[in-house]
Amino acid sequence: MGTDWETAMVEVVLQVRGMGCAACVPRVQRAIAGVDGVLQCGVNLATEQATVQVTDSQVLPRLLAAIATAGYGAEPVLTPGVPDGEPVSCPPTLLVGGAVSLLLLVGGLPMMTGLPMPSWFPHWLHHPYVQLVLTLPMQFWVGAPFYAGAWRALGQRTATMDTLVALGTSVAFFYSLLPTFVPEWFTAQGLGTDVYYEISAVVLTLILLGKTLERRARQQTTAALRHLLDLHPKTAQRLCPEGTEEIPLAAVVVGDRLLVRPGTKIPVDGVAISGRSAVDEAMVTGEAMPVLKEAGDEVVGGTINQTGSLVIEATRVGENTFLAQMMRLVAQAQGSKAPIQDVADRITAWFVPMVLLVAIAALGLWLVWHGSVAHALMALVGVLIIACPCALGLATPTSVMVGMGRGATLGVLIKGAEVLQRASDLDWIVLDKTGTLTEGRPRVTEVRVLDERLSAAELLGAIASLEHHSEHPIAMAVRHFVAARGIPLQPVTEFAAIAGSGVTGCVAGRRFHGGTARWFGELGLVCPDVPAADKTTLWIACDGQVVGLLQLDDPLKPDAADTLRTLRAMGLTPVLLTGDHRLVAEVIARQVGIDHIYAEMRPDQKLAVIAQLQAAGHRVAMVGDGINDAPALAQADVGIALGTGTDVAIAASDITLLRGDLPGIVTALQLARATLGNIRQNLFLSFIYNVLGIPIAAGILYPLTGWLLHPIVAGAAMALSSVSVVLNALRLQKMTPKLKRL
Repeated sequence: MGTDWETAMVEVVLQVRGMGCAACVPRVQRAIAGVDGVLQCGVNLATEQATVQVTDSQVLPRLLAAIATAGYGAEPVLTPGVPDGEPVSCPPTLLVGGAVSLLLLVGGLPMMTGLPMPSWFPHWLHHPYVQLVLTLPMQFWVGAPFYAGAWRALGQRTATMDTLVALGTSVAFFYSLLPTFVPEWFTAQGLGTDVYYEISAVVLTLILLGKTLERRARQQTTAALRHLLDLHPKTAQRLCPEGTEEIPLAAVVVGDRLLVRPGTKIPVDGVAISGRSAVDEAMVTGEAMPVLKEAGDEVVGGTINQTGSLVIEATRVGENTFLAQMMRLVAQAQGSKAPIQDVADRITAWFVPMVLLVAIAALGLWLVWHGSVAHALMALVGVLIIACPCALGLATPTSVMVGMGRGATLGVLIKGAEVLQRASDLDWIVLDKTGTLTEGRPRVTEVRVLDERLSAAELLGAIASLEHHSEHPIAMAVRHFVAARGIPLQPVTEFAAIAGSGVTGCVAGRRFHGGTARWFGELGLVCPDVPAADKTTLWIACDGQVVGLLQLDDPLKPDAADTLRTLRAMGLTPVLLTGDHRLVAEVIARQVGIDHIYAEMRPDQKLAVIAQLQAAGHRVAMVGDGINDAPALAQADVGIALGTGTDVAIAASDITLLRGDLPGIVTALQLARATLGNIRQNLFLSFIYNVLGIPIAAGILYPLTGWLLHPIVAGAAMALSSVSVVLNALRLQKMTPKLKRL
C-alpha cells in the first residue's frame, strides 16, 4: 500500500467490515467510485479488502466516510491480500446457538417425526412457551448481525443475503407467536397449532457455523502471502561505534551496515561488505544448494544465512526490497478480477430480488393449490434460506487467490487474473534462444583476425571495451574471455547499442563495430564465409572494414527438451524466434524439436512475427529475457519473462519466472489452466446449487414424491455451499506441475 499521501498518485488498500455476501461488493464499489479523486477501485469479497487508486492526497477520509454512508466500516491495512485480525475462532454466539438448537431440535422431534415419544422423553421441551424463551436470545442476539445487515441494505434500497436470512427466520419466529398465544383462534380457523421456533434457531446456527467455517477456509487462501510475510525478520543488528544494536526492521535505512549471524535471516536487500558464508536462496532461485557469499556479492532480504557471519550494507529497504515487491505483485494479482467473473457479477446483481419473488410466488401457490399454511410457510422460508449469493461471489476470487499464491510458492509471478484466463487458452508459444532455451552464458570458442594490421590483443581489447557498456550475454562472454587474458580495456566515445544488431563506438580514435552479419550487410560490410557456422558469430569491423570475428557456443539448458516436449503435449505449437544466425537457430531447434524458426530478427521484426501469428487467429505467448524481447513480450497475448533477465523484459511481461528455469513455463501454463478449470468448477457448483436448490425448496418435487424440503435442511445446505466453493479452491494449493520426460 502506498503510504505517502503527498504523492500525485497513491494506491490504498482498505479492510472493509460488514460485507456479508457478493451483493455487498457492488454497493461498496459504487460508494468508493463516487468519491472525487478515485481513479480505479476493486473490491475482493474473499479478503474483504478494497484496492483503490487515487490522485487526491486528502481522499482517504472521504473514502472512509463514503463507505460508512453505505453502511460498512473500513480502515487502511498494511499488508494487501492478507486479511487483518487473529485466526478465526468459534464465536460465543455459535456456542450458545448450538446448545439452544440442540434443545429445540429435541423438543421438536414429536412434531417433525410424527412418532410417539417414550415416557422418559422431555416433553416439556416441546411446550411453546419453553421454545419461545429458548428462541428469543437466538432471534435477537445470534441473529442481530443479520438484522443489522438487512437494515443497512434497506437503507440503501437494496437487498443482500442478510435480507434473505432475516426474512426467513423472522417469518418462522413471528408466525410461531400466533399459535403460542392464541391457539384457540388457530384451531377455530382449521389451522394447526404447530410452532416453528426450531427452524429459526437452527437455521441461524447453521448459517453462523457455515460463515465461521468459510472464514477459516478463506484464511487458508492467503497462506502464500502469509508465508512471504513470515520470511521477513522482525529486527536487524545494526553496527554502531559501541558494537551492535538491535533495531526494528522498519528503522533500517539505506546505507546502514548490518551484522547477520549464522542461522538468521538476512533482514534487507544489500551487498556483503565483509565475511564469508553460505546463504540459502531457495525462496528466490528454487535451488536447494546454498550459495557462497563474500565481499561484493548481493544478498536478498529473507534468505537464510547458514554457516558464517556477514556484514552487509543495506541497499533496498521497506517496500523496495525484493520480498516486498514480490508480496505487492502477488497481492495485486490476487485482488484482480478475471473476465469470467462478469457472468457471476451480472447474476448477483439480480439474485436477491429474484429470490424474493420466487419465495412470494411459492407462498401464494401453496396457499392456493394445497391450502396448507404449514406447507406454504415451509416453502417460503426454505426458498429464502437456501438461496446463497455468497457461493457465486466467492467462486472466482477464491480460486484466483489460491492459484496466484500457489504460483508464488512455485516461483511464478502472474500479474493479474485476466492474465490467468488468457494463459489458459493459448495455442502457440514463441521462445527466444539466448538466455531462454540456452544457458545465456556463451563462451568464446575461437578468435579469428582477418586483417594483419591488427593483433589479436588489439582486436580483443577494442571489442571488449565496447562490450563493457552492454548487458547482452554475448557482451558478458567477451568481457570474461578478455579479462582472463589480462588485456586492458580502453576508453570509448560515441558509444551506441543497436538492439538486436550490435554495438559501435570509437576506441583509440578508430570506429569499431561489433555485431551480426545481417547488420553488417545493412552497413554495406561484406562478411566472408566461415566454418562452424552452427555457432554464434560476433563480427568485428574497424573503420569500415571487417577485421575479425569471435565464435561463441551457448549450450542448451538441461530441461529445454523436456519442457518443449511437455508444451507440445499440452497442445501448444512452439516457435523459435532469435536474432542469431539461421544455422545456429536450426541446430538449437533440432535439439528441442521446434519446426517453426524465425532467425536474424531485430526487435521490431520479432514484434511483427507475434502480430502476424495473432492476425492468423492464434493465441500467442512469448518467452524471453532480453531488452530486445521487450516489444514482442508486450505484443503477445501473454508475455513470459525469465526472472534472471533484464528489468525491461520483466516489466513488459505478464508472467515472471523468478527462478529463470524453463520448466517454470510449464508450471505457469499448467497453473493457469488448473486455476481457470477450478473457477469453472466453482461457478458450476454455485450455479447448480441455486438452480436446483431454490426450486426444490419451493416444492417442485412435491407432486412426485410428496416430500417438501425442510427449512433446517435448506439452512444446512446454504451454510455448506460457500464452504464447498472455498474448499474446492483450496485444492489448488496441492497443484504440482508435470514435466513430460523421456
